[in-house]
Amino acid sequence: MTDTTNKAAVLLTAYDDQLRGGSEAADVPTSTDGPVIRVEYPNRGFVSYRSLEGVEDLDALIARQRDYFAAKNQPVEWKTRGHDRPADLPDRLIAAGFVPEERETVVIAESADIVERLRGRDHVDGVTIRRTAEEADFARIAAMESTVWNQDWSWLTADLIRRQATGLTDIFVAEAGGEVVSAAWAVYKKGTDFTGLWGGSTLAEWRGKGIYKALVAVRAARAVELGYKYLQVDASDDSSPILQRLGFLAVTTTTPYVYTPRS
Repeated sequence: MTDTTNKAAVLLTAYDDQLRGGSEAADVPTSTDGPVIRVEYPNRGFVSYRSLEGVEDLDALIARQRDYFAAKNQPVEWKTRGHDRPADLPDRLIAAGFVPEERETVVIAESADIVERLRGRDHVDGVTIRRTAEEADFARIAAMESTVWNQDWSWLTADLIRRQATGLTDIFVAEAGGEVVSAAWAVYKKGTDFTGLWGGSTLAEWRGKGIYKALVAVRAARAVELGYKYLQVDASDDSSPILQRLGFLAVTTTTPYVYTPRS
């Protein structure tokens, strides 16, 4: 086993032990059904678990989660990982009416390692990067995201306000000429060694200038400052290669399966 393979295995074990199950359900109502935790967000459900090993009737377990949220007329996400067992879990979810969404790669790195690798890369000429707790900035971030994705992301303003209020999220904005050109946030997983990196979307004309790397660098430095050993990202196909070049290791994949009740 190579050093990289061994390190990835260690990181995956830490990920499974610390970031699955109860830690995915912080600050929202939950209930349990055998090995799964039903997370009850205001408008949707989320199914979390550490392991499904030993479940005698997995199809029935899946159906109960689907039906629980369907009775509330809410969609529910069952978030799978590529190393989950049984291997036919995705097929069972599809048979129960769940629909797969885009697969992402789970990448992890040691915070201090990323700080060292990106030393001197935490700024970009002509761009100001700062941490913000201002609601007006959150609205500007949402407007930027709406432009990037050509969708209405106005909901993000309230989401960032909620995240900020927990005391476990730092939000960073990148500005040029008074315009928000990119933004990202760090979510500290209380009681774990992990900081989750979110966001990082950048206006098209500002891509390729090092802003994404700079936002990773400032968040890594903040994680080290606060004592969080690891950085974790559910990375898109666009972000994953960038992050792996920076020193992140791919440890597994994650695919959401979503059931939406018929109205």
